[in-house]
Amino acid sequence: MDLWERLERPEPEPKIGLSLPRIARAAVELADEGGLEAVSMARVAARLGFTTMSLYRHVKNKDELLLLMLDSVAGVPASLDEPGNDWRDGLRRWCRAQWEMLRTHAWIVHLPITGPPATPNQLAWTDRALAVLGGTGPGGTGLDERDKAGVVLLVATYMHATARLGADLGSAASSASIAAHSALLGSRVDARKLPALRAAVDAGAFDYPAGVPEDERRLGYEFGLERILDGVEALINARRAL
Repeated sequence: MDLWERLERPEPEPKIGLSLPRIARAAVELADEGGLEAVSMARVAARLGFTTMSLYRHVKNKDELLLLMLDSVAGVPASLDEPGNDWRDGLRRWCRAQWEMLRTHAWIVHLPITGPPATPNQLAWTDRALAVLGGTGPGGTGLDERDKAGVVLLVATYMHATARLGADLGSAASSASIAAHSALLGSRVDARKLPALRAAVDAGAFDYPAGVPEDERRLGYEFGLERILDGVEALINARRAL
């Protein structure tokens, strides 16, 4: 039985011993604490108090362990099954839930991508996004299935790339770092040589907007998402005009 079948039809978790949920929880704890580099078959086994060979009876290799970890944290929140106002609102809610998951488990963005989504929970996320774009009524898009799949891939790729940039920047995206960068630009950018950049610096384009609380000063995804949604809306209008 492959990993998909075991995830789709889980066996009752034993009171003692190893099981896929216990292995996943231990591996996720290691990754949350120290990143993907902290995860190995040996370390997971040690955290659970078993030998590495015991682990191999349940998970065949490191790649399967990584898929198990991803599926275990990628459960679709029930809120995404609640009706929304329209497709745009639905995609915003989908992205907000994705963002929370990617920020809670920052190691997800560093998982090797070897193909399209392949675990039950990954496909559930794709299903919810496609459902948001479905329908021909006032709140729907009228897009065909190929267009909808393209939109979901575009939005998911953007969210993944932005979350990875935020994870890679780390403290460089903090308010103190941004303030230091802004000050550096202010002292180095020559208006005669770089007039457009000087105008942007003087307008505060590289500063956090006034009034943003300190704990919310971090790389965000909202601006880029709204521009993508504008493009999707243009696509919807173009398809309806045919």
